Formats: sequence, C-alpha cells, structure tokens
Amino acid sequence: MISKNQDIPTPEVCTANIAAVRDALYVLNGKWKLPLIVTLLNGAKRFKEIQRSLNEITPKVLSKELKELELNGFLERKVFNTFPVSITYELTPYSESLDEVIESLRSWGEQHRKHLVKGRRLESVLQDH
Repeated sequence: MISKNQDIPTPEVCTANIAAVRDALYVLNGKWKLPLIVTLLNGAKRFKEIQRSLNEITPKVLSKELKELELNGFLERKVFNTFPVSITYELTPYSESLDEVIESLRSWGEQHRKHLVKGRRLESVLQDH
C-alpha cells in the first residue's frame, strides 16, 4: 500500500495492487459475507441460528452466501446422520486469514461512527448559532 511518504509505485505495481483488491472484493462482496463470518467466529451454527443472528437476511440469500463461502474455503458444511438430518456451518482454519481484515474493519467502523457522530454534533451546534 502506498502512503503519502512513499515513492509513487510503477504502473505495474499499481495494476497488481488493483488486481489484488479486486480479487479480495470479488470473494467477500456484498453486505452479508463478512457479517456471516463474524457470526461463526464463536463456533458452528445451524442455518436458522445464523439467520437469526443476521436478522434481515432472507433464507435464499443466506443459502447463496453460505455456498459461496464454502466454495472459497472459508466455511465447512457438516451433515450429521440424525433424524431429522442436522446440518451445521463452521469456519475453516483458512478463515483465520481474515482475522486482521475483520479486526481492521471493526476498528475503522468504530472510528468512522465516532467521526460521523462528532460531525453531526458540530453541525447541530453551528445550526443553533
């Protein structure tokens, strides 16, 4: 990543950086994938448990997101030979590769929320005068 104090990267480095970010966004696209992964951080859950955790997600969308995360190696679907059949979803060891990403997003989200709240307070104060 380039910071303000570093040299400007070559076009090749810039293209490689864009491709890497594009690849990451392709795998984690949408508003549900990362929250779904965070939901499973505390252990395996059944479909309905995940749906309740995420509130507004529809069963159709949840099913699609689970399949995509499974295809990309982030979670495992386990089928238990019970009656009725029991299915759980749990994170794979590979999903730990997202730990820093999730922590950075969480931290930035808190910072951004504070920034917005502070801005609204300032705007409110300025409007009162």
